[in-house]
Amino acid sequence: MADPRGFLKVRERELAPKRPVALRLKDWREVVDPADPTLVARQSSRCMDCGVAFCHQGCPLGNLIPEWNDLMHRGRGREAIERLHETNNFPEFTGRACPAPCESACVLGINQPAVTIKQIENSIIDQAFANGWVQPQPPSRLTGKTVAVVGSGPAGLAAAQQLTRAGHTVAVYERDEEPGGLLRFGIPDFKLEKQLVARRIEQLKQEGTRFRCGIEIGRDMSWSELRRRFDAVVVATGATVPRELPLPGRELAGVHFAMEYLTASNRLQTGALESTPIDARGKRVVVIGGGDTGADCIGTAHRQGAKSVTNLAIGRRPSPERSDAQPWPVHPTLFEVSSSHEEGGERRYLASTVEFVGRAEGAVRALRVAETGFTEDGRVPIPGTERLIEADLVLIAMGFTGPEEIEDAAVTLARGSRGAFERQRDYATALPGVFVAGDAGRGQSLIVWAIAEGRAAAASVDAYLTGDTVLPSPVTAHDRAFA
Repeated sequence: MADPRGFLKVRERELAPKRPVALRLKDWREVVDPADPTLVARQSSRCMDCGVAFCHQGCPLGNLIPEWNDLMHRGRGREAIERLHETNNFPEFTGRACPAPCESACVLGINQPAVTIKQIENSIIDQAFANGWVQPQPPSRLTGKTVAVVGSGPAGLAAAQQLTRAGHTVAVYERDEEPGGLLRFGIPDFKLEKQLVARRIEQLKQEGTRFRCGIEIGRDMSWSELRRRFDAVVVATGATVPRELPLPGRELAGVHFAMEYLTASNRLQTGALESTPIDARGKRVVVIGGGDTGADCIGTAHRQGAKSVTNLAIGRRPSPERSDAQPWPVHPTLFEVSSSHEEGGERRYLASTVEFVGRAEGAVRALRVAETGFTEDGRVPIPGTERLIEADLVLIAMGFTGPEEIEDAAVTLARGSRGAFERQRDYATALPGVFVAGDAGRGQSLIVWAIAEGRAAAASVDAYLTGDTVLPSPVTAHDRAFA
């Protein structure tokens, strides 16, 4: 602990500045400027190196947060990235796309603003790449065992990297044209620039992981053939089935799922598309859903030049402070203003959509929305409170219900109550050699849980193939968030 009184000397929580709204709306670059090293050192000094560091429990990866905070305060960045990589394969992803439950569990947060853990994590990995400290780690020997990983999102990539480094021959199958899953095609560049994904993929390739893109298992190759070719299979396909809103007028043109919109925009930015089939330019956009995906839609619509953007949430506006029902150190539901919300638009709460209203030619022109009421049966629209909200483009961002079906008699995976594939605590399914990791088995969750599950599933696969393992296993398949 470099400064035992640091949290008393520096009581203010300081974050790196964001680029001005007028400037950042002209491009797709990341919103936040890199943090100044002196700022990072000053903020990391606020870490108290607690005897019981609850931030470890808040993070499913078990990141060694007090250790790398201390190292960054001392200016020892190379040692900091070594500590960070001990528990996290891809800190540049979690540092940008994770809501930081570690900060909610920070002990300093009891009576001061929490340590800026997420910002410090970003600074560590950015400095490491800038200085060439991140190098491929190919295995020293090969086991002769083969593993197929289906899906190249954060869970699949983490599992693949761990298993490759353990000496297994790993092939990652991805149905899209490039690896990365939602990291590449679902998250906009202003939140996660794609060069960050590409450089990690290159590292995995140099370590020996093989990528087979444009191949959909179950269509281009059967699941039975996959099982025959490989000694083990990790299913990491994510929870990609969007939650539907089956209301009158749902079939109208201009009503789309959020991920249809975001993936098209991302492909346009990478040059894979010459134009996007869903463009918000000059349109009145309504986004249904108040989560991260909805915020990504809002920021994308602003950059495309939308005439207006309205965000609807069915529930009450959250409190800006913890409620008694969500005391420290749980991760609370709070009113948050993301960078996308800062850029404009209107946010409406207690808004229940009851109908999509169309024009004569079959395109959406408005939403009929009522005030949300709360009954024993749940949230329902209150009769007599309906009003119209004009809309030319409606984006449904209400989350995801689970993984897509596997239509192959050779691989039949049961589903649990949350719609995800069932697996045992060690990620194994009822099929020998078949494991499930990430959102495909957990249901819609956070990127940090996906990486943690990918690491843990890799340990189980390694033990299955060799009889033992030294790979870390930070969480079981049945663990739940500290909330």
